[in-house]
Parts: sequence; structure tokens; C-alpha cells
Amino acid sequence: MILMMSYARLWKTMEEKGVTQYALIHRFHVSPGQITRLKRNESVSTHTIEIFCKILSCRVEDVMEYIETETE
Repeated sequence: MILMMSYARLWKTMEEKGVTQYALIHRFHVSPGQITRLKRNESVSTHTIEIFCKILSCRVEDVMEYIETETE
């Protein structure tokens, strides 16, 4: 069984709210490294999730979801 966090919802929420990666970096001063970690579904701190929720005026579940998959 593979357990992971997925940030696919983040990209959808950003699109819906009209917030680009460029804006995250230049307007909101989000580290490009944090964006890369999110793109790769790597672990990030709860502080980072909180920042995205504030920027996007959304809930945690609009940014991330827990996925459990079966292995072969």
C-alpha cells in the first residue's frame, strides 16, 4: 500500500482563482523550491499549507488530499 499527499487540488484551485505560479513567487513571495516540492507531491510543512490557504482564501481540502493506493 502506498500512502501519499496529492496537491493536484492546489493547481485546480489556483486556476479557478486566477493565481499563477508567477504571482505566487513575485507577488506573494513563495519560494520556487516550495512550488517544486508541491509539484512533485513531496512533503511540505503545515505552515506552507496555511500560507496557500490564506493566499487563495480556501480550505485545506482545496489544496491537498490524502491518497491511499494498493500496490501490485
